Amino acid sequence: MEVIFKYIVFLPLVGFLIAGMFGRKIGDRMSQLLTASLVTIAAVLSWVAFKNVAFGGEKYAVHVLSWVTSGDLSFNWAFKIDTLTAVMLVVVNTVSALVHWYSMGYMHEDPDKPRFFAYLSLFTFAMLMLVTSDNLVQMFFGWEGVGLASYLLIGFWFKKPSANAAAIKAFVVNRVGDFGFALGIYAVFMLTGSVMFDDIFARAGEFQNYSINFLGHDYHALTVICLLLFVGAMGKSAQLGLHTWLPDAMEGPTPVSALIHAATMVTAGVFLVARFSPVFEFSPTALHVVTIVGASTAFFAATVGLVQNDIKRVIAYSTCSQLGYMFLALGLSAYGAAIFHLFTHAFFKALLFLGAGSVIHAMHHEQDMRNMGGLWRKIPFTAGVMFVGNLAITGFPYLSGYFSKDMIIEAAYASHSAGAQYGFVLAVAAAFMTSFYSWRLWIMTFAGPGTRADHHTFDHAHEGPWTMRIPLLVLTVGAIAAGGYFAASFIGHDRFDFWNGALMTHVDDVMDHAHHVPAGVKWAPFVVMVLGAALAAWFYQRKTDLPQRTAEMWDGLYAFLLNKWYFDELYNFLFVRPAFWLGRTFWKRGDEQTIDGFGPNGVSALVAGIAARARKLQSGYVYHYAFAMIIGLAGLVTWFMASGSGH
Repeated sequence: MEVIFKYIVFLPLVGFLIAGMFGRKIGDRMSQLLTASLVTIAAVLSWVAFKNVAFGGEKYAVHVLSWVTSGDLSFNWAFKIDTLTAVMLVVVNTVSALVHWYSMGYMHEDPDKPRFFAYLSLFTFAMLMLVTSDNLVQMFFGWEGVGLASYLLIGFWFKKPSANAAAIKAFVVNRVGDFGFALGIYAVFMLTGSVMFDDIFARAGEFQNYSINFLGHDYHALTVICLLLFVGAMGKSAQLGLHTWLPDAMEGPTPVSALIHAATMVTAGVFLVARFSPVFEFSPTALHVVTIVGASTAFFAATVGLVQNDIKRVIAYSTCSQLGYMFLALGLSAYGAAIFHLFTHAFFKALLFLGAGSVIHAMHHEQDMRNMGGLWRKIPFTAGVMFVGNLAITGFPYLSGYFSKDMIIEAAYASHSAGAQYGFVLAVAAAFMTSFYSWRLWIMTFAGPGTRADHHTFDHAHEGPWTMRIPLLVLTVGAIAAGGYFAASFIGHDRFDFWNGALMTHVDDVMDHAHHVPAGVKWAPFVVMVLGAALAAWFYQRKTDLPQRTAEMWDGLYAFLLNKWYFDELYNFLFVRPAFWLGRTFWKRGDEQTIDGFGPNGVSALVAGIAARARKLQSGYVYHYAFAMIIGLAGLVTWFMASGSGH
């Protein structure tokens, strides 16, 4: 079994190396088939491992190689395989494999396919390194790897200035979070003397009363560590404050958006907090912060999604909102519910993103929903699968989102922890808005007897090839069945055996109480889902003048939401403009006026000027030199005579 885990992790790396180094030699087709096949094999093996680990009760510690021994710091490159890891392996490799096959159709016109598929496989390998790590340094290696791969993929179309800007923005914003993560790693090692997960978790209780002194003040050590790790999670998982990179990441090809948003980079923060649940349980303050940030993010992103017109941006803010639900569950200690929502979300969010890609492909790269409409007649398959994706994300009974998202809402109501009721109210409000913007997207894109699209574009719209449609069909099955099939294992009566110690399931009162909340609480998500869908239909199908009239009536609020609460403008004022001013100051005054003025334009220029003048004395004429010798001799004689007369 240990060999299988090595295949799961390293097959995508092999695909990356071959396609990256020899892609031009083996050709486009072979690069695509090779990378997609290797990731598909890894996906199949991941399901085999999932069955063996999650339902067989097995755990594995797989040694790869000896890595670092330096004083008290010692760790190997090894895989920690438990149920949490197995779930992540299934999510990452399954979605990645489908994205690889889908990309063959979507990217068929791109001239640089080997590079694109190499980057996809690199991204997959980096995420696998992250989720299989058994120590913090190895996790940080994978953490930075997905950051690098996201930069390469978001900026894949590097001749497009907006893509380059989005890639840089994602890279820089994530460095902020990664700095917090790095400080958290240092603090863990300072406190426990180890970076190995098993050592840290086993000894966490010993340090529950320890303090860290910083600038003359004592702070609860485990709270500091948890908050620093959570800062890292906020960056990767685009939580409120460090979320600004996520919408701009839409500048990359649509398959990249599906991979980043559904299964890999943005789920890394959720995985980190879940993995460190044995430590977070010793810090109620940190859990409170996670609850508040998660609930606020779910609400914030949902409000922004209400008014976006780019089909991919609506889904991007939907991702941000759903991640907020996951962190809300983590903050409530409902770790199983958080990972279950991560699991189900991977299927329906990948379905929605790849469905949006199918729309964009059909509409010749048009992304503005105001220029669509009536597409159900041209691309009925895409309309159908996105309809199912909408049902799943909005929590329609017995589809995937119904089981996972509703459990988080019920856990928020049942919990007595700080911020739980705040989380419950915002989660229900976000569920209403999720239904509204999801059906708004579908109606604006597919519904209506006519179309707002350019007629030439509309007339030539058609479904993508089968390499695009088959992945959509597989994801549709997952969006329908993944929730109901696995609910008992993730969050039901089988959860203790299923998780087998991978999460802090013994701290599980909130999950028990969540199953026994009042009927009104259980019905609340369904009621707001129906109301949101009905309101979207009323606005965009029945009374089509209402959106414009509402926007004009509430123009201030509309502008506030359309401009994403002005976070970008605020950060531009607080950080970007001062940074540019500081850079220009160092450049103009420091570099040009001081360094260049004193160096190349100062002393060096003076020496060069003297040398240039002295060079004129070297004329090459003998009579010039004879004249200079006579002048010199006369001067010397005069000096001696003057010196002698002085005695």
